[in-house]
Amino acid sequence: MKRIIYTILAILFTATVFAQNDLIQKANEHYAKEEFQKAIDGYNQILMAGIESPEVYFNLGNAYYKTKQYTLSILNYERAKLLAPDDQDVEFNLQVANQKVVDSIQELPGIFIVRWWNAIVNSQTTDTWAVISIICFVVFLTMMGFYFFAKTSEVKRITFWSGCFLILFTIFSWSFAAKQKSRLVNHSYAIVMQPTVTVKSSPSEKGTNLFVIHEGLKVRITDKLGDWVEISLSDGNKGWLLTESVERI
Repeated sequence: MKRIIYTILAILFTATVFAQNDLIQKANEHYAKEEFQKAIDGYNQILMAGIESPEVYFNLGNAYYKTKQYTLSILNYERAKLLAPDDQDVEFNLQVANQKVVDSIQELPGIFIVRWWNAIVNSQTTDTWAVISIICFVVFLTMMGFYFFAKTSEVKRITFWSGCFLILFTIFSWSFAAKQKSRLVNHSYAIVMQPTVTVKSSPSEKGTNLFVIHEGLKVRITDKLGDWVEISLSDGNKGWLLTESVERI
């Protein structure tokens, strides 16, 4: 009986994989033929099926850009970047698409060490940092084994300090993985989706008008109250707008 169940599950899994590959292949074919709207429909169908990958988001962003839907292209490039932070093609296309955004926000100069630290964290994905952490921990255990069984003080000294370095790198890389995972789960950044949005001083239509932003701009969501979210810009300005005005990355 168990063998029959396993066989059925294997068949279903294989059929699902083939169906997913078929969807991706058809969407790619539409894109290659410059049938961009059909490609958009295909890539969105793939995402609705629960298949997420930087390649799908990247191709969808390209298709939206080709149809001059720049805000949606930025949204999908950002989602691709979230999954593949070190992909240079994604970064380049995102920069090109951002040139279509009306707002030009001057980012506040950050502390060098913080910017350097964030650059390291964002250089790899969650899975990559997790794998690095596991490898370092395994090598650390190996070093400790050599340390306890070493017969000379020289070998003990080398393995001890190597072990100290490895356990520190294990901790750091695991914390990097946790931070990248948090970015994926929390969705703290969003893209403005409406052509023009007036940012308020409070979560109410009666709030004072602070400033106006436009579609395509990336904002950070810092709070939520009912139908309103508080957003922060890279220049330090803050305010409230309706949740429907933005879409989380």
